[in-house]
Amino acid sequence: MAYVAARGGETAIQEAEQLYQALNGPLSAATVGLIERQLPYLLDRVMGEGSLYAPELAALAIAQTGGDLYEAVLLLRAYRSTQPRLAYARPFTQHDVFTVRRISAAFKDIPDGQLLGPTLDYSHRLLRLDVLDRRPETEDRRPEHENGQLPTLRLRSGQAANRQLPTEAANLQSPITKLLPIADWHRSNGLLAPLPEQGEIDAAEQPDVTREPISFPATRAHRLQSLARADTGGVLALGYASMRGYGLIHPTVNEVRLGYADVVLRHPVSGAAFSAGRVRVSQAEVVTPDHEGAAKARQATTGPQYAMPTPAALKLGFTATLGWNEVKCIAGSMLDLEMDAPNPHPAHQEEFVLYHTEPVESSGFCIHYKLPHYVTFGSNLDSLRKVSEDRRPETEDRSQQNQSNER
Repeated sequence: MAYVAARGGETAIQEAEQLYQALNGPLSAATVGLIERQLPYLLDRVMGEGSLYAPELAALAIAQTGGDLYEAVLLLRAYRSTQPRLAYARPFTQHDVFTVRRISAAFKDIPDGQLLGPTLDYSHRLLRLDVLDRRPETEDRRPEHENGQLPTLRLRSGQAANRQLPTEAANLQSPITKLLPIADWHRSNGLLAPLPEQGEIDAAEQPDVTREPISFPATRAHRLQSLARADTGGVLALGYASMRGYGLIHPTVNEVRLGYADVVLRHPVSGAAFSAGRVRVSQAEVVTPDHEGAAKARQATTGPQYAMPTPAALKLGFTATLGWNEVKCIAGSMLDLEMDAPNPHPAHQEEFVLYHTEPVESSGFCIHYKLPHYVTFGSNLDSLRKVSEDRRPETEDRSQQNQSNER
């Protein structure tokens, strides 16, 4: 049997692409606008993995690829690589984030209360089949918009105070923002190591994983950047493996936060700082006892043998990304802790995690197997045939010997 490559040339390729587009339906500005309005969390995932915050372009990439997320991410990254870098935004901290959701599993009560914000955590997982009946009164039960704002929402658990949550991030008011990190409470109580003193950070001098190859051991900036744009499914798979028992830790979610961050630039002429807009951001922190640090502390403890041992310090894992993606941030922060362990499971080693959760490289390598490999496969067949021919005389000799013995 002959193994040959597919034939047809450029005409076949063009017709195959036309068939793909025909099956997906027409591409129009209305379709792009509908995706942008109705699928914000899908847009957030594509923008985060594509390292480009541009909702309209992300919606276009999703529509153009028929919802193939890997192709959409590839399109965004390809477009991003063609754009010049005009300026560097000023780094922001958790204190600067206009927070709309902040919860903690480590404490029942936290400063300013648990901020539930937008979530389906407590909803019934039931399909709204009534929508398919196309009854006007049940088409959409979401709150009516009035002057660009949502109705009053009760955001804080355990509190009766209501907050107005505008639909536009630019109109967010300060009463529900500027929440201090819970990690600051740990540091004030000696449970976390204090942050090192540092001056103003020059963003232009920071390592950039989008412009330079990553090396191992990775710098802290490279690791966090890689996790920020890693494949959501890949991060979840490795994080879940850690949770099920293949990991070395069982952490607690210290904080999950969703919010808006100002993109602060400096005017090229006056030097004045100004906000060019706001982007959706998410972050997660997990903590776990630092038993190694506690053991060292106990060894250094002097006094009677019955004295209480020094409390175990905590270690912190962290991940943040563009857009709102809680699952990815929680799993990524767990992997951040795993990669610092002295003897991690192979699936939690830094090189393994950061390389194999890279969406464009991993999906591209997988997809490349669809390309013609007939030369390699033909070589394998030749090797198999040669082995079969070499073993044939030996097999025939054994067969003749067996027949002689039977006689």
